[in-house]
This record gives sequence, structure tokens and C-alpha cells, in this order.
Amino acid sequence: MNNEEITELFKTELNVESSPNLREPQSQGWRAARDHFAQSGEHAILQIPVGCGKTGLMALLPFEIARGRVLVIAPNVEIRRRISADLDAANADCFWNKTAVMRDLSHGPFVAVLDGRDANVHDCQESHIVVTNIQQLASSADRWLPAFPEDFFDMILVDEGHHNIAPSWQRVFEAFPKAKVISLTATPFRSDGQAVEGKRIYSYPFSRAMMMGYIKRITSVSVAPSEIYFTYRDDDRRHTLPEVLALREQQWFSKGVALSQECNEHIVDASIQYLDLLRQGGTRHQIIAVACSVDHARQIASLYRERGRAAREIHSQMSQEERDDVLLDLRNGRIDAIVQVRILGEGFDHPLLSVAAVFNPFRSLSPYIQFVGRIMRVVHQNAPNHPDNEGIIVSHVGLNLDQHWDDFRDIDAEDEQLMRRLVTPEEDSVTTVAERLGGRRRLTPEMIVQNEIVERFIQSSYLDPEDDAVIDDLLAALEARGLDPEGLGLSRDELRRRIASERDRHALTPQAATVTPQRRRQEMRRRLSEQSRTLASRVLRDLDGSPTSRRFTMLYPELRASNDLALVTQLVNGELNRVMGVDAGARSDLPLSTLEVGIAALEDVGSRVAAELQRKQSENGGGS
Repeated sequence: MNNEEITELFKTELNVESSPNLREPQSQGWRAARDHFAQSGEHAILQIPVGCGKTGLMALLPFEIARGRVLVIAPNVEIRRRISADLDAANADCFWNKTAVMRDLSHGPFVAVLDGRDANVHDCQESHIVVTNIQQLASSADRWLPAFPEDFFDMILVDEGHHNIAPSWQRVFEAFPKAKVISLTATPFRSDGQAVEGKRIYSYPFSRAMMMGYIKRITSVSVAPSEIYFTYRDDDRRHTLPEVLALREQQWFSKGVALSQECNEHIVDASIQYLDLLRQGGTRHQIIAVACSVDHARQIASLYRERGRAAREIHSQMSQEERDDVLLDLRNGRIDAIVQVRILGEGFDHPLLSVAAVFNPFRSLSPYIQFVGRIMRVVHQNAPNHPDNEGIIVSHVGLNLDQHWDDFRDIDAEDEQLMRRLVTPEEDSVTTVAERLGGRRRLTPEMIVQNEIVERFIQSSYLDPEDDAVIDDLLAALEARGLDPEGLGLSRDELRRRIASERDRHALTPQAATVTPQRRRQEMRRRLSEQSRTLASRVLRDLDGSPTSRRFTMLYPELRASNDLALVTQLVNGELNRVMGVDAGARSDLPLSTLEVGIAALEDVGSRVAAELQRKQSENGGGS
């Protein structure tokens, strides 16, 4: 298939103007791109909120713009699969069929998918559109890029386009220097301080998307302690809420809050309250939580289980089979909460995730919005007032996330100065510089919260009923959907009252979830077991050891350990049992108070085991 044949197909006039099935950002974004490339070849950016139909917009973009093949690049395999299904002309549910924008698909567009060995260059030559993920295209031992001449593609569509300055993406742009490039993203800025490549030619407001029912209406709720008692570097302190609000910009404080079991419990309790509120209509909404580390995720999942809620963690240290098992439980409704560490990101699509529990003091806006995006997809399409189409972000005031929330609400403003201000160096977790350089991480933070008194939540709706601009946009959104606000009795005052009523519905009083003594003991025992294994791994790493080596096992022949990790695990558990005054294998008989002694002693146990290993190694001439 040559360029002339491909161009002829893309000259087809689509039924954009009269199709009732297109969303505003799809038709408007397509027109903006068509007008832009009629005058310029500059790389373009289309800013579209998650859940608003970016894939459908990609299906429209080649028409009346492309003069040859189109390359669609996804950031990962999951998004590639979804895009290729939506653009498969043989699929009855493909975008062109579903929206009736194109009547005859017998001659294409045809799509070739670069999905490994089953694809070849001939597939691409006989297709109008090629869909791939960036790893397959630019990181597969140079299989694909050298196979295409520089004029093979006339248009490149980049999904999650805020990645577009990464070296792998730049290699693609350099390989096809004359191609028209369009990046599509919900966040046209990065968290590492670098500007996203391209000119923003169109943006669709989050507020408008909520009013049209494309995404959920979002509310932010923060646990606000009236008093908090904590120890920091052996200094006992008590602070009121105004003092907490002043302290939270200190990283040691927000980190301490993030890792504090007391604060974590209050976030867990609040997220459960809001989950139960959303579930009153009978829909089984779910929680997605973000933790600072794998250990932290395990602890948070345990707190949910203590409260009788099914919860599982998911992270990159798990095998693909284990992750698939967790996601199957999520999609089948077998769990109430999923706790993740940087894994359920861009493109993850599960509309029943409606409560975002934030336990991580994100240091920049981009990862915050990417996480919040996981609860934006609607349960019921195009139903802006449906109670199931609500999303709640739950956090703690001490995590210092208010500025991110405020900036998120300001993204709709066409303000390039704001965009520049939002770009800050990436520091999106509690990991310190020393930890990133390999220094020993503590299992417990330096700041220990003994108690906090929580009497209220601080709440903020994305759509502010007191904002006249919100009411104006809501009236316009109703008219765009073919409704007559006045005929429906929806005056400005009535709309304001309805938004305020929804806000008031979320005004809950903090309430602790019920935790039975048995569940608490069972979960504490599980946490002690998990954290002792983590401690053993860290002790071995700090001594420059390897899990599979036998450098230290030779020093303890009587323990008959199979490798160094098994040995250090034995030593850690032995010291823990000594501290708790229990024989090996008897932890199932321990009361909660003794298990708590073991948890509190972990840091000292690790130090003693490391010192003992170093002493033993020194006595034996360095273990050689």
C-alpha cells in the first residue's frame, strides 16, 4: 500500500459534525489539530483529562490531516492493547463503528500491531496505522526503527505525551523527522523540571469534563488532628492543628506522618467511611491506596484487614503471575482496597476505584494527578449527577498535599506561568538522598507519633458552588447536552444549591472503624513476620552480602543455613524471640502486647544482628 492510497483514505470526510456519539474533547481536539497543521508543522500537544476519550480522538486525528501512515505509540503494553482494539476496523466495537463517524470500513483504516515476533514489516506496509508501545519500538534490540525509512510515517500520535522528551521517544522523532507529531496527555508538564516537547494547541478542562459526566466529580478530604503528640530525635512534642499546618512543609514532619501507624490508621478509617458512603447506593466501589514503599504497602493493607476489609498490596517486586492474581481479585470485587507502590499508573482502567487513599507525601504535582486519575473514570457514562460518579481523595493534612490539590484545580486556567510554576524537581516519595545512595533505611521514621486527636475533616470540592464561573460552565454543559436548564427548573440558585448539597453529603464526622482483638493480633503477627524478613534482607544488604551467597553461613555451621539470607533471617528471628521471651515456633500463642514489643524492637534487633555478624567475620579473618 503506497502513500497515495493511504492519503486517499484519510481524505474521507468523517461524520464529525452530526454524530451524537462524539464527546466534546474528541471533536474539538480534532478540529484544533486540523487547523494547527494547516498552518504549521510544529509538534502539537492536546491536553485531555483521563477518561475523556483520548483513544477516540486518536482515531479521528489522521483524517484530513495525515498524508501517509500513522504511528501510534503507547507508554506500555496495557494501553497498547486497548488502543489497538479500539482502532481495529474488524472489531464491531471499534471507535469508528461505535460512534458511526465512518460508515464503510471495508477498505480500512487497517491497523498493524507491533506485539513481538508475530508482527513483521510487511504487516506495517499493508496498513494505514501502526500501533506499538515505546519499549517494543525503541528498545527491542533495534529491530523496528531501522526497518522503516524516514518517510514511512507522516503522523506520530503519542499517548501519555508528557513522556515525550525521554531518550527513547526522541529516537523515534529523529527517525521520522518530517512526521507531524501530536502528544496527548492529561498533564502537560513533568515532575523532573524538564519542559514537555510541543505547543499546547488545545486543552479540555477537568471541571467541564466533570459537568459533562465524562469523569467523576472529585472531592478532597483531609484528616485534620486538633492535637498531635510525637517524638522527634528524643524530643517529645505536642502541637495543635495550626502548628501542624505550619510544620507540614518540613520533610521530616510529612515523612513522619506518612510512616506513622497512628496517622495511617486515621487515613484508613476515613477512607472506609467514604467507601461506605459511596456504597449506600448498592454499587461495590473500591479503594486504591498509594504507599511509600513495599513494607509500607504491606502495613497499610494489614490495617484494612484489621478492620474487616479485604485488602491486597501490589508492587514491582511481585511476579507477573502474582500481580495478575491481585488484579483478578480487584476486578472480580473480591477485595475492598488495593494498596500499590508505583505500579497501577497510566492507562489502568477500573471505574469502581472511587476512593483514593494517599499515604505518600508526593513532592510534585504530576505523580499526584497521575494517582488521582485512577479514580476519575465514571461508573455510568454521561451521567454527571449520578451518585456513583463521585470520587473522593482521602489524605492527612500533615502530608502537605493541599498545594497539589489547589494546583490541580488551577490546571484548567490557560496560564503558561502557572504551568511553569508547577514544574518542580521530582521528589515524589519519602525516600531520602541517603537512602537512594544506598545508605541503610530505618524500619521506623525518626518522628514517632504517639497519639493524635482527630475531630474533623477538611473538605474541598473540585466544583465550588460559590464560584460563578462553575455555574456558568454547568449551564453551558447542560445546553451542550441538548437540555434546557430553565425548562428543567435549574436556575443558577438551584444549581448552586445542588452542588452545595452534594458537598454537604460528604461532610462526615471522623469515626474509628471497629477492630476486633483477634484480627488485630492476627495482623500484628503477620506484620512482625513480614518486617522481620525485610529486616534480614536489609541487614544483609548493608553488609554488602548477597542472598544466595554463603559468605556468612560458614561462620555459623551449626545453624545449617542454605544461604546467607536464610542465615540472617534465622539470626533476626532468634534475637526477636529472645526479646519477646518466646521459644521458636511459638509466636502463634503470643498475646498482642508481646507482638507489639517485637515490632517496637525491630530496629535494635537489626543493629545487634549486624554487629554480631561483623564481629564474627572479624574474628574469622574477614570470613575468607
